[in-house]
Amino acid sequence: MRNNTTVERKSEREVLVTRTVNGPARLVFEAWTKAELFRQWWVPKSTGLHLVSCEMDVRVGGGYRLVFLHEGTEMAFYGKYVEVTPPSRLVWTNEEGEGGLTVTTVTFEERDGKTFLTVHDLYPSKEALEASGASDGMAETMDQLDAFLAGMGV
Repeated sequence: MRNNTTVERKSEREVLVTRTVNGPARLVFEAWTKAELFRQWWVPKSTGLHLVSCEMDVRVGGGYRLVFLHEGTEMAFYGKYVEVTPPSRLVWTNEEGEGGLTVTTVTFEERDGKTFLTVHDLYPSKEALEASGASDGMAETMDQLDAFLAGMGV
C-alpha cells in the first residue's frame, strides 16, 4: 500500500511534512539515525545527487555531515543534534546556510505497527525557506524510506 506524503507551508518560515511509514517507530528511528541505513534511502533518486559521505554522531551535541556529488560538484550539509529521544523525536540544526540556522524536528509516532512521521523545518527567514527548495523531493524520499523498510522485511 502506497502512503501519501503531505507538504504544508505553515508560515513564512515553516514547512511541515507528514507521512505514515510502513514500519514500527523503533526501526524507522534507526533508519534516520544510523548512517549505514540512512545513506540507503535519503537522497531522492530523481535529483541526480549522489551521497558520497555520511557521518552521523547521533547524540545531543553530536554532529552530522552529509556530502553530495552533483555533476562533479560537491555540496556539504552539516549541523548538530539538539535533541535525541529514541524512538520518538530528533531535533537538529542545519548550519550550512547563510543568514542563520534552520532547525529540523522529526517525530515518530507509532500507530498499529506503522509510524506517523512529522518533519518540521523552521528557517531563519522567508528568503531562506524559499531558496532551500524545502519540499522538493520529500515525497520521493519518503517513498524510498518505505521501500527500504520493505526490503528489510518490515
